[in-house]
Amino acid sequence: MENLLNSILEFFEQQNSPILMALYAGLFTWILTACGAALVFFFKSTNRKFLDMALGFTAGVMIAASFWSLIAPAITAVEIQNELGQSSLPSFLPPAIGFFLGAVFMFILDKSIPHLHIFGKLKEAEGPKTDLKKTSLLVLAIAIHNIPEGLAVGVAFGALFIPEFANVYTLGAAVALGIGIGLQNFPEGFAVSMPVRRAGLSRRKSWFWGQLSAIVEPIFAVIGAALVMLVWPILPYALSFAAGAMIFIVVEEVIPESQRGGNTDLATMGLIAGFIVMMSLDVALG
Repeated sequence: MENLLNSILEFFEQQNSPILMALYAGLFTWILTACGAALVFFFKSTNRKFLDMALGFTAGVMIAASFWSLIAPAITAVEIQNELGQSSLPSFLPPAIGFFLGAVFMFILDKSIPHLHIFGKLKEAEGPKTDLKKTSLLVLAIAIHNIPEGLAVGVAFGALFIPEFANVYTLGAAVALGIGIGLQNFPEGFAVSMPVRRAGLSRRKSWFWGQLSAIVEPIFAVIGAALVMLVWPILPYALSFAAGAMIFIVVEEVIPESQRGGNTDLATMGLIAGFIVMMSLDVALG
């Protein structure tokens, strides 16, 4: 495992562009989603206990990433700006503003885009009324979920190339965030492809729709990196924006879905495991 992590770090060290780094990290998270969705070729049905635990794991990763990889660096970035005389704001204020705006952004998307949570029935679809099929609504739900994850990864890699914030982020911390997001994407791909399969689509089409749900991650990873590079003073806001968006998704969607099947203890332990994994990755590599 250590050799694998070192190889990943060496690969990213050879890249000179934050945009390329963000793209590669976003593609990695997408590929793991596609791998998870490919389980539809090997299994005829899903184990609800496994999916609930996997959703709990996803929530744990996102909560840990929100603090260790996003909020804490955002606070450090404000402190550096204050030391350089670029700001005189309390160190908590920009992260608090960014966190709130990230949650508001996801709230608006949640109300503006029709979607259906993984275990929901068609009549429970959220957002504007639409004639879209259940397949499309499921994919849209996970795609919305993946937007803040892509932004988080992109902002992290963009921060590496801002001299003023050299002490805020390390390459290892950015890579740890990408790995953590990718790991929790694996069961998500399976969680989308199997309901699509049950809806009557072929295994190949089910895999296609499952992996498609994560296509937004490399796109928003590039957007996040580019935005931070172009307007670097917004880094504290951008980091906490991604955190606020992720926490909104965790509380509004992931945790409720993980508890919905009655496997509350398994889902909770999955969350604990996800938090520990993400925290360990961040501390070990960051």
